[in-house]
Amino acid sequence: QVQLVESGGGLVQPGGSLRLSCVSSGTSFSVNAMAWYRQSPGKQRELVATISSGYNTFYVDSVKGRFTITRDNAKKSVDLQMNSLKTEDTAVYYCHTSSLGIDYWGKGTLVTVSS
Repeated sequence: QVQLVESGGGLVQPGGSLRLSCVSSGTSFSVNAMAWYRQSPGKQRELVATISSGYNTFYVDSVKGRFTITRDNAKKSVDLQMNSLKTEDTAVYYCHTSSLGIDYWGKGTLVTVSS
């Protein structure tokens, strides 16, 4: 069983920055890829960024150049640095991992970008 706990959401003005963090209880954190997803009201959950066990990263086109995903295996955490935020980035952000074929999700943290 893996528990993921996100933190760092909040209200920010357009153009501002936020840093999300996700801490895992998993014992095999270092060998698993980690990801951030988001879901806006009325929309499907979408992948935002991933980071592999080998630190390879992937970003959806809409956040490239603005968001950065990093991981700290010693702390069993994955962060998402979000810069130049836009109103369309408003969503609940979820941390995700998969271990032994089982998907694990955090409860999410709300990011609201508004003036």
